[in-house]
Amino acid sequence: MATIKDQLQSDLSTAMKARDELRSGTIRMVLAAITNEEVSGKQARELSDDDVMTVLGREAKKRREAAEAYDDAGRGELANTERAELAVIEEYLPEQMSDDELNAIIDAAVAEVAGSGAEGGKAMGAVMKIVQPKVKGRADGSVVATRVKAALGM
Repeated sequence: MATIKDQLQSDLSTAMKARDELRSGTIRMVLAAITNEEVSGKQARELSDDDVMTVLGREAKKRREAAEAYDDAGRGELANTERAELAVIEEYLPEQMSDDELNAIIDAAVAEVAGSGAEGGKAMGAVMKIVQPKVKGRADGSVVATRVKAALGM
């Protein structure tokens, strides 16, 4: 089975042959971010598919935040470009979790933590520790944190 990085490189070639500038530019930026992650630290390493997914999630988050900032600044054309890049990146990310699935996971985690007697920030940390591995890559972390706070009544 081909890795996600191999798929990105193959798709880059296809986009370049088709002269799809948006797609090829976006994939180039993602591959550059992956390469930067591989060479960061004391020793170069090959990223696993999970690590590549983390990088893709980070790049998607950057595009979401940039689009929002451009909208707030009244720069619609730049916001649309960021959203178009986000759409390309999202093709490689796993399908996002539905609200019902996310709420069910959070409710189960809150019930589990409630038995331990943790309160406030400790409860928040304990719930997030349970929820994060289950939703990794399938739900935005800030959305998860907001919902956990609401579930805990914070």
